[in-house]
Amino acid sequence: MRKEKSDVEVVQQLNEAYKKIKSEIAKVIVGQDKIIEEMLIALFARGHCLLVGVPGLAKTLLIKTLAQVLDLKFSRIQFTPDLMPSDITGTEVIEENISTGEKFFKFVKGPIFANIILADEINRTPPKTQSALLEAMQEYRVTAGGQTYELEQPFFVLATQNPIEMEGTYPLPEAQLDRFMFNIWIDYPNFDEEVEIVRKTTSMYQPDVSKVLKREEILELQDLVRKVPVADNVIEYAVKLVTMTRPNLNGSPDFIKRWISWGAGPRASQYLILGAKARAVLDGRYTPTIDDVRAVALPVLRHRLVTNFNAEADGVSTVDIIEKLLKLI
Repeated sequence: MRKEKSDVEVVQQLNEAYKKIKSEIAKVIVGQDKIIEEMLIALFARGHCLLVGVPGLAKTLLIKTLAQVLDLKFSRIQFTPDLMPSDITGTEVIEENISTGEKFFKFVKGPIFANIILADEINRTPPKTQSALLEAMQEYRVTAGGQTYELEQPFFVLATQNPIEMEGTYPLPEAQLDRFMFNIWIDYPNFDEEVEIVRKTTSMYQPDVSKVLKREEILELQDLVRKVPVADNVIEYAVKLVTMTRPNLNGSPDFIKRWISWGAGPRASQYLILGAKARAVLDGRYTPTIDDVRAVALPVLRHRLVTNFNAEADGVSTVDIIEKLLKLI
């Protein structure tokens, strides 16, 4: 009979796996350590990520490599203006029983039935199709033809968006943006990293990526993150940070009242704590601190603050506002 591992042993296992995952991904992806850390925090916290970056920064390659390292089923959906919801979820087709001649409907599963979903250029498709992802992201199931189909866990959506080319795009509605735990901005590599990228990609170099974690282990580690205890002062700090972003609150700072139309909702507080828990466990610690909350504040809050005309006139971005708020609290 297999001995059950204690939570302490599982934390150590995750910390070791995290180091291995990073070293395996590094065989293919140069740099981007912070991006990889944030993606793994979201995965183990059962969240989803929106990756924003200009073309050619290896967003797709990074996600494919992550799926390879984690031995998970990967599916890529290219979002285009003519994509239909059934192209994502699946469709019913008429089949005939050859022996009886009886016709019946059979559901053919769409690309959403995988563990890691890359929703490429999600803002290129109309809201009707974008919303096909909503139920799947929130409920882990798909409804088609009155039937409900459960999605296999872990289920992790990574959507990419190009921030510069806005022609022919459909901006994601606030309700859908709120479904993403993290909004991760991928920046250009530095000079040395770019030299290394060019050296690797223009040669015969073929990385051999090993699998680090299996599906069952990932599910166990996701459960572990939920079990991590959090001190009351850490939860209070996270909630205070989020409530301070609401301009109609009496105690919110003047700059929030001046620049923000709508602040972050309770889901932001939940994700700050889940992100802090996952970050602590990945680091081999048994409980998160206020520093963990601060570390995940930017990707959690970046897409949840709606700035007004004053912010635009003053040349202030949501990142500037969050950093100002973190200095204040």
